[in-house]
Amino acid sequence: MDLLLGIDAGTSVIKVVAFDLKGNQIQVAAKANHYEILSNGGVEQELDRTWTDTLEVIRQILEKLDGNQIVGIAVTGQGSGTWLIDEDGSPVGRGWLWLDARAADLVESYGKSSKARRRFELTGTGLASCDQGPQLLWMKKHHPEILQESTTVFHCKDWLYFNLTGVRATDPSESVFSCGDFRHRDFSDEVIELLGLTEQKALFPKVIDGTKKYHPLSDNVAKLCGLQSGIPVMLGYVDVICTALGSGLYDPGYQTGCTIIGSTGMHMRYVDSVDEIKLNQESTGYTMVFPVDGTYSQMQSNMAATLNIDWMLDLAIDVLKFQGIQKNRSDLFIDLDQQILDASPAEFLYHPYISQAGERGPFINANARASFIGLSSKHGYFDMLRGVYEGLSFAARDCYESAGGVPAEVRLSGGAARSKALRKIMGSVLKTRFRTAERGEAGASGVAMMAAVCLGIYPNMAACVKDWVHPYLSEAEEYDASKGQIYDSLYHNYVEARGAYPPIWQSLKKQGELLGT
Repeated sequence: MDLLLGIDAGTSVIKVVAFDLKGNQIQVAAKANHYEILSNGGVEQELDRTWTDTLEVIRQILEKLDGNQIVGIAVTGQGSGTWLIDEDGSPVGRGWLWLDARAADLVESYGKSSKARRRFELTGTGLASCDQGPQLLWMKKHHPEILQESTTVFHCKDWLYFNLTGVRATDPSESVFSCGDFRHRDFSDEVIELLGLTEQKALFPKVIDGTKKYHPLSDNVAKLCGLQSGIPVMLGYVDVICTALGSGLYDPGYQTGCTIIGSTGMHMRYVDSVDEIKLNQESTGYTMVFPVDGTYSQMQSNMAATLNIDWMLDLAIDVLKFQGIQKNRSDLFIDLDQQILDASPAEFLYHPYISQAGERGPFINANARASFIGLSSKHGYFDMLRGVYEGLSFAARDCYESAGGVPAEVRLSGGAARSKALRKIMGSVLKTRFRTAERGEAGASGVAMMAAVCLGIYPNMAACVKDWVHPYLSEAEEYDASKGQIYDSLYHNYVEARGAYPPIWQSLKKQGELLGT
């Protein structure tokens, strides 16, 4: 059997997934990833260890695939961050992850400058401390010797691609939202200058599109893995784009979006023309190029999605445990679905800013915190839990509206997509139909789809989608139009209230500092 390997090097887990040429998942191998949280807000990862762990996972899956022929390898991974190497290809220090917050003050200061809006208009992406540009700027200011020793700056997947092929490159998606122009799908000299990184311009590698070009697997790596030398290796787009591709964001003939409900919430709108890009006034969100010529995904990401549900479930678990009853989140999450649906809709408001890091989409405020508005003594636990689901749904709509509008159909993925209650409530708030993406490893699938197109297994991505995506989409679930009308008015209250919160959040922060909490 001829197989494609999709490598997905996430923040927590490195996975390698084998697919046949029709998109059927054959085998999976995985290994936990490792990173270190520093006291100064830094979050770092060892480059050599990441590569060694990836090699180990490749070997693991090859042991399971004895007798099968690997005809292509594609790699994606966690986005943003800064991974530096020197002229010899050796790591310069450790990789900075997307969780790193050291550049936060620089980003806040830059956001008030006259250059900020122009940079946003070129990249289509709000500036964040996790991005490569601000992280390089921080190094330039505080540790210039790091950059002087470096020759090339990578993202995680670029580092793995370099080890697999010896080629220094990055992909169009990450080049654009780090220091690029979304119209040209490449780095931009103007953006680099606007960020004050002209002296570091030579660090940025060339940009290659993994749907059009590949490089051969190096002889050395082939020997280390027991593979045939010269196997085509494709560099994928950033993991969130590959996950969206594998989940069905691209589907010609449909006006589609993709919502991933995990610990955080990702909300993406597919755009089939550069002229359809809509940039918001708040200069937030991402405009990501998509692995189909001329197409894009506009994305907003709220900081906390299932974190809000976990918090509510843990409250119940603590009470049950006090009574000697043992339950876990997974059991309760599904068991409570009907009680949530039976509770009355739109009784009050919940703003789901439960993360201690605040909020990043569609607005940025590190002080943002969760709250209920309108509770009374008549409300019980299930009413509050329904309110949390409604708050998550309002947050999703808030993100979509800021990214250009709610699509006619949203493909839903992530662990919380199992909940009927969440699907029904969110569908009515968004006033859109849902299809649940049931593909287990969407990120690895998406990057393998890029390989399938690059190698000519499929003539184009649209043909690939029919085999690799359509069989894994549920039947469409229509929203409740009557509840949609009820939620419309409450949504406007939701937006108005969150606009009034910032002074209160700031005051609470100062109060916490006084109390030492």
